[in-house]
Amino acid sequence: MLLHAATIFLSAFLLFLVQPLLAKQILPWFGGAAIVWTLCMVFFQLVLLLGYAYAHWLSSRAGARRQAWIHVALLVASLAFLPVAPDASWKPAGGDNPVVGILALLFATVGLPYFLLSSTSPLVQSWFAREFPGSSPYRLFALSNLASMLALLGYPFLFEPWLTNPQQSRWWSGGYALFVALCAALAWRSRAAPLMGAEGWQPSAQAAEAKPRARDIALWLALATMGSVVLLGVSNHLTQNISSIPLLWVIPLAIYLLTFILCFEGRFWYRRDIYLASLLFVLCAMGWFLADRRLQFDLLWHLLVFNIGLFFICMFCHGELARMRPGPRHLTLFYLVVSLGGVLGGVLVGIVAPVTLPSYLELEIALVVLALLAFVVNLRQHIVVLGFIAAVAGVTFAVLVYRVHTFTEDTVHVERNYYGVLRVKENESQLDEPGKTRYRSLVHGAILHGEQYLSDKYRRSATTYYKTTSGIGRTLVAFLGKGARVGVIGLGAGSIAVYANKGDTYRFYDINPAVIEVANTWFTYLKDARATGAKVDTVLGDARLSLEREPPQNFDVIAVDAFSGDSIPVHLITVEAFTEYLRHLQPKGVIAFHVSNRFLDLKPVLLAIAEAHKLEYAFIHETGEAGGTTSDWVVLTRDKTFIYKQEIAEATEPVAPQPDWRLWTDDYNNLVQVFKR
Repeated sequence: MLLHAATIFLSAFLLFLVQPLLAKQILPWFGGAAIVWTLCMVFFQLVLLLGYAYAHWLSSRAGARRQAWIHVALLVASLAFLPVAPDASWKPAGGDNPVVGILALLFATVGLPYFLLSSTSPLVQSWFAREFPGSSPYRLFALSNLASMLALLGYPFLFEPWLTNPQQSRWWSGGYALFVALCAALAWRSRAAPLMGAEGWQPSAQAAEAKPRARDIALWLALATMGSVVLLGVSNHLTQNISSIPLLWVIPLAIYLLTFILCFEGRFWYRRDIYLASLLFVLCAMGWFLADRRLQFDLLWHLLVFNIGLFFICMFCHGELARMRPGPRHLTLFYLVVSLGGVLGGVLVGIVAPVTLPSYLELEIALVVLALLAFVVNLRQHIVVLGFIAAVAGVTFAVLVYRVHTFTEDTVHVERNYYGVLRVKENESQLDEPGKTRYRSLVHGAILHGEQYLSDKYRRSATTYYKTTSGIGRTLVAFLGKGARVGVIGLGAGSIAVYANKGDTYRFYDINPAVIEVANTWFTYLKDARATGAKVDTVLGDARLSLEREPPQNFDVIAVDAFSGDSIPVHLITVEAFTEYLRHLQPKGVIAFHVSNRFLDLKPVLLAIAEAHKLEYAFIHETGEAGGTTSDWVVLTRDKTFIYKQEIAEATEPVAPQPDWRLWTDDYNNLVQVFKR
């Protein structure tokens, strides 16, 4: 029994440790977008399904000796994938489909090892049931979930801060080699255990187990799917306005796994009446937070409400699964269906939703479906209970309708893809002089990414974060009339192009093709800049990868303005990233970094990077007029005289250094430290 437990524990630990490990390593290749984690989850759930299907086939169709030979052969073959690390040849070119790229990369990097790790839990439990008839193998399932949660929680606190990416890959690969030895030994030992129903196998209650009904299997699938949908929906919701980082990935996933542990460790953990009432309450609470726009930037409340809501939703889904689970004879079928539900949830959120839904409405729809699912599961309850469930279903449906209404209000164009949701809005604005003019806004998620007045008189006005009194405005004004070469990371509406004039070159980098299309179709900044005689280019692809591939561009100014919603792509704010920026910068050039953020204070991070690269540093905060947009920019340069220019010096504000903070690198960052208190 000890060998069974050790093999399952190690396999589950490695299974879930490799998820954030690989996702973090490939995250910079795809612009730091939240979709990277979602697609990684789709891959892991898909291979988990294949692993469960393989375990089901092997345990039900192959003899004991054949099982051992097949599994040992695959284990040995999987060692060829070591060490597990993504190859640089998989770095995407501009315009590549991230779905195909990420899934193919992961299959090539960890496909067979992850497949075998995925099959371990049901397969070893099947071997356990044969060797110890009458003993419940579900404790081993709970043990595997415990190991999974330890791996997830251990990664951001024990592995990520102290080990570089190559070190993480080597340690994981060593652990996998140990797993191969343990699992091969157990597979070889299982040859002697009789198959269920074979001569010599002792009958027990397992032999009389009824075959699961179609209704049972459908409910298994529905409950597993909704748990997966809410998991990924909550993860997307929480990373939209902070950053897509392992810490914000693993907390929801750890909660998801914790509910599996509690529900399958013993029936006493799940009490239907208690968790049904809790489910109805959290459905209403989550719906309220999704609908009330006054609460959309209360980050700590969102972290609290949606993680607690995820816990109670998953307790309901997994608790009902535990109540309906079959005996050991049908356990591989049960795991197969539960895994299929996980895959369906991942595909719906990660692949289907971005190309079918106009906005992030997955959570709102999930709340409605969960209320209806609770109604179906509780059909035999008292009519009063069913009435409460129906009322909550009505509330969640009203939330969905209201969210669609508020999302489309004043909106003239919507574009959603795997990099987020873009909206172009039109409104009336009162300028200083009498009379009104219309203006367009580009909103990414819930964050403004540029505005432009539509009248000919004002459409070349610098607006929002890019006014002449902002950090980037003061910087670009200093280069007017000098034939400036300007590189801009993050296009938005193209607002920075308002400073372009004849003889200037402006080169915009953006990973999102929809942003480039919207900037050229719904805004005229780029077209107007070209009309002045300026050269304006757009480069599709992750800016850092594009810069790595290009020869030195000799920019006078590099503006880093790449945000998705209010989320920062962390790979653009590291020591190594600035090494690349400096390679493309003139000796007296300037880097202007946009750090306006509701939740994160990035100024000390940039100050430390400036000191590491021996750069001069100025922080410029612009307070908008009543109701106007405020902006924070950090200006960095090798040229001390630029920092002393009157227009820069008069607007510079002090920044308190944080000497105890570690320098941000490609292997290390700490967003918890930079949360605004």
